[in-house]
Amino acid sequence: MSSRPRILIVGAAGQVGLELQRNFADAGEITCRDRDTVDLAVPDQVCAMVRDAAPDIILNAAAYTAVGRAESEPDVALAVNAKASGILAEEALRANALLVHYSTDYVFDGAKVGPWFETDKPNPLNVYGASKLAGEKAIQQVGGKYLIFRTSWVYGPHGSNFLLTMLRLGHERDSLNIVDDQVGAPTTSIELADSTRAIVSDVLAGQFGTTSDWAGLYHMTCGGSVSWYGFAR
Repeated sequence: MSSRPRILIVGAAGQVGLELQRNFADAGEITCRDRDTVDLAVPDQVCAMVRDAAPDIILNAAAYTAVGRAESEPDVALAVNAKASGILAEEALRANALLVHYSTDYVFDGAKVGPWFETDKPNPLNVYGASKLAGEKAIQQVGGKYLIFRTSWVYGPHGSNFLLTMLRLGHERDSLNIVDDQVGAPTTSIELADSTRAIVSDVLAGQFGTTSDWAGLYHMTCGGSVSWYGFAR
């Protein structure tokens, strides 16, 4: 790999993608792709995107994230979250590139009290969670140089997220009713990008050993936990 690696950011216009653009701006030659330039539900477009960019690193921040709508559009959710992820893994393996992929706590059923670990058995309760789990499995089946980061309750200064919604509603309404029986780990897109940059840099520098020593699935969230009500307050 050259001293200036070629980096492909998929989903570059999303809240995580924008922070990855900021964080990796000085790390190499950046190519950005989003829904306006490639349809991830079309396999040929996914292949062409990677081959045109010829990346050393693929940062996949793209996903079908409309949880409710996924129930009526399961084929689209599966195409974007699962099939496209598998194709990215295949193309990364072909090019000997590093693939970084983001997944979600929706692969679990939420029944456990306390934090979730990588060794806990997934049990998604909706199409979105099932499609993201299928994407994880597709990448793992291909193998190669990959990092899957499961995260949760992502928020930040861009895009559509709980933080920005609460700030907007707080200006529009005198009071808000927020559920207090769901607890999670809110995670800022800024920290996700910062941590990804640090880990990728160490991987490329050989700090974690060979591929078999570090390739795999990890949980990546900010510390602590809070209910939606606590987060809103």
